[in-house]
Amino acid sequence: MASLAREDMAGLIREPGVKPVVHGKVAVGSSDNGIVTETILNVLREGGTAVDAGIAAALLQGTIAPHMTNMGGTVTFLFHEAKTGTLHQMSSTGAFPAGVPAAQVVPPGVGGFYSYPTGTAFALIPGFMPGIRDIFSRFATMPWSRLMEPALYWSENGHPVSAFEYGVRVQGLPFTNYLPEGRRMLLRDGFLVPAGGRFRNPELTRTLRRLEAEGPDHFITGEWAEHFVARANELGWPIGMAHMQNPPRWGEASRFTYGDCEVRQLALPHRQGVFCPLVLGVLRELGIEGMDPLGPEAIFWKGHVMRWADCELAYVNDPEHFDVPEALWRDPDYHRRIARILRVAVPTRDLEAHVTATMSHVARIAAGIGPRQEPPTGSCELSIVDRHGNWVQMMNTLQIGGIPGAVVDGVAMVGGNVALGVMDSPLSGWLLPGARERFCLPNTIVYRGGEPVLSLGSPGNVHYSVLQVLSYVLQSGFQPHEAAIAPRMLAISDTSVLPIEDRLSAETHAGLRRMGVRVHPLDAFDWHMGSYQMSWREPETGLLGSFADYRRAGVAGGIAPDEI
Repeated sequence: MASLAREDMAGLIREPGVKPVVHGKVAVGSSDNGIVTETILNVLREGGTAVDAGIAAALLQGTIAPHMTNMGGTVTFLFHEAKTGTLHQMSSTGAFPAGVPAAQVVPPGVGGFYSYPTGTAFALIPGFMPGIRDIFSRFATMPWSRLMEPALYWSENGHPVSAFEYGVRVQGLPFTNYLPEGRRMLLRDGFLVPAGGRFRNPELTRTLRRLEAEGPDHFITGEWAEHFVARANELGWPIGMAHMQNPPRWGEASRFTYGDCEVRQLALPHRQGVFCPLVLGVLRELGIEGMDPLGPEAIFWKGHVMRWADCELAYVNDPEHFDVPEALWRDPDYHRRIARILRVAVPTRDLEAHVTATMSHVARIAAGIGPRQEPPTGSCELSIVDRHGNWVQMMNTLQIGGIPGAVVDGVAMVGGNVALGVMDSPLSGWLLPGARERFCLPNTIVYRGGEPVLSLGSPGNVHYSVLQVLSYVLQSGFQPHEAAIAPRMLAISDTSVLPIEDRLSAETHAGLRRMGVRVHPLDAFDWHMGSYQMSWREPETGLLGSFADYRRAGVAGGIAPDEI
């Protein structure tokens, strides 16, 4: 059996920048790291399925992308099973343990610049390994030890550090350095491993060997779980081994139609399945399909409709514990009523002079807020299609799981930056036994004629970016890769400020000023706005395409027909 982890994969490290589009393949994979993508393709070449490749890739990402994900966080999963035509959906997020108060774990005696920013992260029981266990037991065709090979190899030998990883690490130092175990794991002689160097984590290697021998239960009922509970208790979080049982939630995916397409996404309380149909529906009523997608009108309406939807979807909660008006948010008549209200947002007079006169005032308000160190945010998306027609769209994230800042047997964690009962947060929830928080994770598969034609997802301001890529494809007719690199923005703010990537024409800027919008330019390709991993069926040939967008270090690849 050919090795899944070859030394020459080190040359596959890519940095943010222009990436090629993959066309004409019978199997494809896209990830946030070239080594991961090549591992996906090797699994597929050996006869593994998209699920096998997804498991191997997720375990590998937790090993070589510790700046973006880990094995103590969360995993979500959409799987179109070709032989049955069934879409399987799973969400395995971190959870608050029943009967234990929510814990913001702050060690005593920590102060100064590197002190932990109280109030920004909670400790959660990890969901990653329970989810991987379920996926493996239900759908895998390759042995567990085989799927562990790449993670073990790259842990034992160390992974090459990209400039992107180094930059993300620098930004996260105030968080990762606040506990001694974080400093021990991350720093070498007091310094980060530089770009081009090799990062090794011997503690994680030992953990992976146990994981290979014992399977995912090592993290749930085994020694890793025992050490996790012991560290939690030391830091004042009184959990026990019984709390480490955190079963994934399986069920029907959320779905809605747009034109001749059906869009399927993660079910509630993940909010994309109601945010996207609500915003797309209102935009359709406002006439966006006839607008220049990069003109001032289309951008104005996207900013305002996303803001409206943000307010409404504060009422998305776990449907097992709350009534949620899901059908209303998909109702075209309701979309028409909202559009009638929003049309009054268009000024009847030219507001450019007002915008010019007040820009400095708004800038002073923003400057007065001051910087605040937040926990690191990062996730890795996977998009995989095998030659049998199985599609997997999958995310694993360092957020939403674990003890903030703690490192247990080489697994560094961030915890959950969820808010508790906070209406205006896309990540929020209530402390109810068994309840899941409101999240905005991105896994999306688009069907036409009952068959998948496009699969996509991304980290990075997910609560807005999925909607915008779908709008570019479904409403403006962009090709998938064109939609992935088109300018992205946040919702318009209460001060009429619109943060958007700085690639708009002078005419669009002028038009937005006339409509009263203060444009706040972001980087031209802002890495905080995500990095799409996507796959699609090419209608002309029936073969597959794939892409990883420019904003991060992702790589897409595929297997040609003559390789099979």
